Amino acid sequence: MSDLKIAVILGSTRPGRNGKAVADWVVDQSGTRSGAAYELVDLADYPLPHLDEAIPPSMGQYQGEHTKAWASKIAGFDGYIFVTPEYNHSTSAVLKNAIDYLYGEWNNKAAAFVSYGALGGARAIEHLRGVASELQLAHVRQQLSFSLYTDFENFSVFKPAEQHAAAATTLFDQLESWTRALKTVRV
Repeated sequence: MSDLKIAVILGSTRPGRNGKAVADWVVDQSGTRSGAAYELVDLADYPLPHLDEAIPPSMGQYQGEHTKAWASKIAGFDGYIFVTPEYNHSTSAVLKNAIDYLYGEWNNKAAAFVSYGALGGARAIEHLRGVASELQLAHVRQQLSFSLYTDFENFSVFKPAEQHAAAATTLFDQLESWTRALKTVRV
């Protein structure tokens, strides 16, 4: 097994959320991989208030215990897969808030994106790509987008189409390659 650690960050905390099934599917798909160890990180387990740090995150001088716990968790990973819903043409507020809390912990690492929504969540990913670039978080080309119309039964039971498994393999291949390469930059 590789020494690479990749977090699958579940970016929704809503009651009855569809994201948990999507994130679990991503983790399950990663189960046969030997290039990295994947771990689910559920934002519901990190109840961050709206950004309340007085000093900008780029300074790395976190004051709040909730921020320090979040920073400690995120710092331990080499790469990330962000699982996001699409709300109003963007990502969820809870995911954007969690990302904004930190800076250095994201730098020189790799990311991939998985989305779901009425249009597959593609617009949420486009917003996250800009955010990731600002954080010096390299993002791979391959993404997964699940439609509420075709990949969910009754808009709530996750039943992804078969072609998503092959796309997930490509996503994992790209992410592990970039994660491995960027680890050399941080050493």
